[in-house]
Amino acid sequence: MLLAALPEGGERIGDGDRVMTESGPRILVVDDENSIRSFLRTSLRANGFTVFEASCGKEALENAAQHRPDAIILDLGLPDIEGFEVTRRLREWTNVPILVLSVRDREDDKVRALDEGADGYVTKPFAMGELLARIRAALRRAAHPEGRNVFERDGFQVDLTRRIVTRGGVEIALTPTEYDLLKELIRNAGRVLTHAHLLRTVWGRGNEDELHLLRVNMSNLRRKIEVDPSRPALIVTEPGVGYRLRE
Repeated sequence: MLLAALPEGGERIGDGDRVMTESGPRILVVDDENSIRSFLRTSLRANGFTVFEASCGKEALENAAQHRPDAIILDLGLPDIEGFEVTRRLREWTNVPILVLSVRDREDDKVRALDEGADGYVTKPFAMGELLARIRAALRRAAHPEGRNVFERDGFQVDLTRRIVTRGGVEIALTPTEYDLLKELIRNAGRVLTHAHLLRTVWGRGNEDELHLLRVNMSNLRRKIEVDPSRPALIVTEPGVGYRLRE
């Protein structure tokens, strides 16, 4: 069973996504110790994060695909799949920041975790202040590799740090899938992104042929953010190739 904390006011829609009413970035906590998960859940929520949980590697992979968290806190000593392998599998389809939180303090474990794709390594016991600082730093880097955290064009604005999308100062409610599509386009503004790239990045490997899925979500996104969805000014279609966000 997937363990997920639904924020108050989270509204489910047809495909299982929720309208973005969460109070902050989504964090997936993966640890087989209930006491650790409980402590992190309480501390992270108190600092404005939305928290999902998993107690084993299988749940971690399922929750990452289903909820598309903004960052993952991952223990290495899981009962079914080691954290190294979880990291490797995640890196096959997502660049979500992964912070390892483990009792293992050997250098070779740290090196291996980072080599597999982890973004940081915190050893238990840990100070919550340090962990929060590392999470914030990872989110800033992920929001935009070049450091630009706000995209603006003709009254349309996206604050990637705060996950807020507005037009003319009015907030626009996007589903997580729509937001992830928009975020990927913003990160690559001006570049043509192929259908396969967007499907692989947002939905994961193995979905590169689900073109209908991409088109439906792109149509919904345009309907929400474009002044005239029938004549898109922000997201341009490159026929037969993919989409491009105009700078």
